Amino acid sequence: MVVQHNMQAANANRMLGITSGAQAKSTEKLSSGYKINRAADDAAGLTISEKMRKQIRGLDKASSNAQDGVSSVQTAEGALTEVHSMLQRMNELAVQAANGTNSKDTDRKAIQDEIDQLNTEIDRVAETTKFNEIYLLKGDDGEKTINMKAHDAGLKGTLTDNGDGTATFKMDELNFGDSVSIGGKNYTIGAADADVDAWFTANGTDVTDAANKKVTINGTEYTYAAAVAKDTTAHTGAIAAGWYAKTPTAPNDENATTTPDFANVAAIKTAVKAGATVKNGTKSITGMNDAKNNTTGAAAADGISDNDVTVISKTKAYDLAAKELLAANQIGDTEGNAKVGIDKNYAATDGANGNGTFYIKTGQSKVANTLSFSLHVGADADMTNKITVDIDTMNSANLGIKGLNVADKNGTAATYAIDAISDAISKVSSQRSALGAVQNRLEHTIDNLDNISENTSSAESRIRDTDMAKEMVNYSKNNILAQAGQSMLAQANQSNQGVLSLLQ
Repeated sequence: MVVQHNMQAANANRMLGITSGAQAKSTEKLSSGYKINRAADDAAGLTISEKMRKQIRGLDKASSNAQDGVSSVQTAEGALTEVHSMLQRMNELAVQAANGTNSKDTDRKAIQDEIDQLNTEIDRVAETTKFNEIYLLKGDDGEKTINMKAHDAGLKGTLTDNGDGTATFKMDELNFGDSVSIGGKNYTIGAADADVDAWFTANGTDVTDAANKKVTINGTEYTYAAAVAKDTTAHTGAIAAGWYAKTPTAPNDENATTTPDFANVAAIKTAVKAGATVKNGTKSITGMNDAKNNTTGAAAADGISDNDVTVISKTKAYDLAAKELLAANQIGDTEGNAKVGIDKNYAATDGANGNGTFYIKTGQSKVANTLSFSLHVGADADMTNKITVDIDTMNSANLGIKGLNVADKNGTAATYAIDAISDAISKVSSQRSALGAVQNRLEHTIDNLDNISENTSSAESRIRDTDMAKEMVNYSKNNILAQAGQSMLAQANQSNQGVLSLLQ
């Protein structure tokens, strides 16, 4: 028997220490709820868990970023809803102003006053709408020049907008006798003298000095009658050959000769060249009779009939069309850029040139740069986690309605304003559509981020969190082992008491 080394007690004490350590760890896990409280608990698990925690917290914040993005987009889109309402009202007012029953001095002025107020309010909304101190509809720093859309002034033809600030308008072909509406006025294309000569010899016209041929002149039908010689026996007189409005009858006076209204086709041509209108079947022609300037009275052709100011030459029609095209394309042009000409150098028409093809340089306006900001919607630094939101400045200059005027004399300006307002409505619709698309995308992004965060949290929980039921079993086991170890240590310490009996 030895007393220096009580191995039973030492062994019991060692095992008790192991059990106490395990019991302490179980207590820590149960009290903290984590089975990894220090790197020593699970070095690999800690690394994986912290990496997952970084992802989870990043995903949660990305979801919050996306929700803030939805709020900002909703703010901008809500403001544009009111801009849309104001533009619709302006369109209503422009349509009203285009009506010919309005008085320029009173009615159109009142309409213009309301349009001015609406324009000012659109600018104010664009200037003041903001989210978290970010102006959403004001644009960004710096300026850019934008081109307006080309307009055809309501003329019949084909407009081709090149998208680079230029356009081409090909007017429908005009021929003499055609009716054309320019600037709200109706005109008839008159025939030049050469056109008159050609018309009478054209296929299908069939106006010749032959018996019983018919032609309508200024609405009255004329019939060609052959000559009838004087009958000296019956003393019935004679009938000269020519065109008569009514069937000629022999005169009572044997010396009298019935004369026609027009002796022959040549006489009819002369009448047409003087401004008469001749119709044969479906074909018709109206002469110009353009010998003086209708404005000054001077003896100089101006492309306008001396008999009827609604009868104009083809080249005069092109000249008037060019002026209307320019007026229509000057709306919203704050830079004075709009031009219309007959060639690519924008040479002006002068009433004696032009072939129906017009080259248009569209109006321009200087506006603020597009506001662009990115929403970070991912946990990583990958640039694909950026969703960019672009919002153009939505003031009257960018919408092409700055300085819109409808208070002219005959409502033509209001008619052209309708097209400009339509373009503005389309531009706001396009911006709202883009914002709506971004909002829908962000909502899907939020759902996806929340789903990934939830699943990653579940995986991290399995690594990091304490299984309370399982750990309680371990705790109970270690508690029992600790109590047993204490009892065995006490028994081991008692085992050396037998030495005392040998020393007595």
